[in-house]
Amino acid sequence: MKISIYGDRFMKADIFEEVISKKLNSYDLDFLKKDIEWPDGPFHNDYGKDNFSKVKEYFGTEEDVVSIVKDNEILITDLAPITEAIIEKLPNLKFIGVSRGGPVNIDIDACKKNNITVVNAPGRNASAVAEFTIASILSETRLVTKGHQSMINGEWRGDLYRFDITGRELSELTVGLVGYSHIGKRVRDLLIPFGCKIIFTDPFVEKDEIDKKNNIERVSKEELLSRSDVVSLHARVTKETEKFFAGPEFSNMKKHSYFINTARGPLVDYDALLDNLKSGHLSGAALDTFDIEPLPGNHPLRKLDNVTLTPHIAGASIKTVYYAAEVIAEDLKNYLENKKLINKIC
Repeated sequence: MKISIYGDRFMKADIFEEVISKKLNSYDLDFLKKDIEWPDGPFHNDYGKDNFSKVKEYFGTEEDVVSIVKDNEILITDLAPITEAIIEKLPNLKFIGVSRGGPVNIDIDACKKNNITVVNAPGRNASAVAEFTIASILSETRLVTKGHQSMINGEWRGDLYRFDITGRELSELTVGLVGYSHIGKRVRDLLIPFGCKIIFTDPFVEKDEIDKKNNIERVSKEELLSRSDVVSLHARVTKETEKFFAGPEFSNMKKHSYFINTARGPLVDYDALLDNLKSGHLSGAALDTFDIEPLPGNHPLRKLDNVTLTPHIAGASIKTVYYAAEVIAEDLKNYLENKKLINKIC
């Protein structure tokens, strides 16, 4: 059985092959593999043009995809762009396993039209992003970033120990989670031992038993902004959530609070965020994603001393790679054995 793997330098083709081979050890497998340059080079962040107008967050060309899939029935990928035009050139393609939670690089309507089965890996990096979120919060609230940068600059910021400057412990704070699916709930689980007050807003999620046990409240977005010392964003990007956080939201946040974004850049109006950081209305922000990626070298955010900036790496961990490969391999086995698929999209 021939399997095409369009990997990259994170979701490596060799890892896919290793995991799939173990899962399908009774099959005679032949792999056609390729690793693209991402993340050393950025993917196409927004919707493309012409044939690529229905896909985003992809890396590669039509020729790249066609050359690796060829006449094979099965494609395993992370970032391959799958458009209707590409599908038309791959008449034997019947199964796509995409190792992402939101497979926005796949034209799902075109796959449905051509009877191609698509499975994904929801929550693949929930654990990684949740851990990173906690680190991001602490980097700002406990002045880790300020202290680190001062040391790099040859300074000794003893003043960071002053009562009027030093940070507050999480046990004193209210943390508001905007979006409460896989990642939001993982963040909750990690926050509970710190003893902070946790509130969340999500129109599609009700409180569960863990929430009830730990006195976690579901509130409106407006109430969350006014009460939270830390606001952490965990929503998906949709037409409704683009610029979900803009001038009014930042203005309504509690004075001297912190904003954390380990979700997606298009959710945020960064000009409005910049204004509120400069004015001191917000004490700080930890940002892993941006409206423009890579973030330009002269971007004004880089000049602020009250931000923690990272290059969209919250979801990157070794565990994420193996977990996503396992999830895809399991559904590939189900597909081949005509069993119910766990994470079927179409």
